[in-house]
Amino acid sequence: MNRIKETVLVTGGTGFVGIHCILQLLEQGFSVKTTLRSVSRKDEIIRGLQLAGVSSPKHLSFIEADLTNDQNWDIAVQNCDYVLHVASPFPGKEPEDENELIIPARDGALRVLKAARDAGVKRVVLTSSFAAIGYGADRKDHVFTEKDWTDANAPVPAYIKSKTLAEKAAWEFIEREGGGLELTVINPVGIFGPAAGGISSASIDTVVKGILNGVVKESPNFTFGVVDVRDVAQIHLLAMTHPEAAGERFLATSDGVMSFADVAGLIKKERPAFSDKIAEMNSTESHYYIRMSNMKAQTLLDWHPRTKEEAILASVDSLVN
Repeated sequence: MNRIKETVLVTGGTGFVGIHCILQLLEQGFSVKTTLRSVSRKDEIIRGLQLAGVSSPKHLSFIEADLTNDQNWDIAVQNCDYVLHVASPFPGKEPEDENELIIPARDGALRVLKAARDAGVKRVVLTSSFAAIGYGADRKDHVFTEKDWTDANAPVPAYIKSKTLAEKAAWEFIEREGGGLELTVINPVGIFGPAAGGISSASIDTVVKGILNGVVKESPNFTFGVVDVRDVAQIHLLAMTHPEAAGERFLATSDGVMSFADVAGLIKKERPAFSDKIAEMNSTESHYYIRMSNMKAQTLLDWHPRTKEEAILASVDSLVN
């Protein structure tokens, strides 16, 4: 039995990344707290963890806290060494008013950072997104890295703007009033991989489910990075404790990018039994294939993610089995 090491707060435990972070933290012997908007949802987490092989989540506790108000955040961060701030609003559809997303994303991040600073937490690892890196400018022949920022003044969707402004606000807070608190940011691309206990991601629901069910019939003119949720959780844990990760952001992606047509073709080839509803799609033109680099995370954190194909097929297998 592992000796309980330190205590980590994971915000948004019912989320796809959140539950995988909790799973890996418990497996590594950490004591874990997690916030939920309603404690009535804790059974979802317990069931998901049990299906993933955690027999008894006795080193896990639950706190009811919402990113839109201050209640209970002081309790949530109390006696915590680290905070993984994973929770963030994701829209079912584009909101009429972009502030419906921007305000809770930005103010929620600041609420967590302030509470963590006041409680003497060592480091917060914030889950941002490639949305804060790769939009708002036409960058032909460009390789996206952590040095890039989305132009929030460009006409970008509300979700992309919310992730960009929330991350910028977090860095500004640390610089101006962070005290001794350290911040590290993870910027994942589209997150795939196994759905733990039915807890899924927007990427899986839109891309994999949409293609499998024949709802997605055409491949739009864009490509996206792919990363497995298990690798996203792992990079959060590596960034949490690595001495050189403080003050850094990390682009979390497998090598290469995919189009919807690529995903459809992969499933047809590797999982033909489940491909009877998949539509025939035109392949995506080569100039739509963007490029990005995960070298910083590989070099600094010794992070080596699964292939994009493995991540997609893990999603398929978890949906059909």
